[in-house]
Amino acid sequence: MSLTRLLQLASPTLPVGAYTYSQGLEWAVEAGTVKDEATASRWISDQLEWNLGRYEAPLLARMMAADEAQLAELDAQYVASRETAELRAETLQMGHSLRRLIGDLGENSGVPPRLTFAAVWSSLAAKWQIEPRDALTAWLWSWAENQTMAALKAVPLGQAAGQRILLEMGNRIPTLVERALQLNEDNCSNFAPGFAIACARHETQYSRLFRS
Repeated sequence: MSLTRLLQLASPTLPVGAYTYSQGLEWAVEAGTVKDEATASRWISDQLEWNLGRYEAPLLARMMAADEAQLAELDAQYVASRETAELRAETLQMGHSLRRLIGDLGENSGVPPRLTFAAVWSSLAAKWQIEPRDALTAWLWSWAENQTMAALKAVPLGQAAGQRILLEMGNRIPTLVERALQLNEDNCSNFAPGFAIACARHETQYSRLFRS
């Protein structure tokens, strides 16, 4: 059952509102940084490398192994790592939506309330006895898929271009997962100032499709 539960967690049909966010990508398109398939692929690849792979994935692994007190501390660290109001609101809204969903499904036992999306997601993955390596793979893939869909809408790009981007990201994810499982806390970092600037400028972007 762990595989089917993992597929459910990683599914784009999971009703938590992920499709409404671009995490700075929309501003990058507005600024001309992302303008075609090559630059979209570079943007998504860089975020996988510097934000997701070096910070979120290792944090997710620690969250899966944490007790309630440790999870609360890691959750607070994750909130503090969100550089802009939009990013902070995104993870809190998605966490609330996932917590409400699993309540409707009768699966909320053992999952603490009022957490970020990463903390609720990891708690559910641990409860469903999903292997950390598989969980991290699904987390990174789900993010890459959402970013690719955002690029298809915002650049815009064709469906074949989107699949080429996902093929490239899929080739990178196993290496990022293995590194994330070995990184200790002192070596984790989400230092990516260009990404933070893009997210901040999106908050005052005049015309936009996405909430972040």
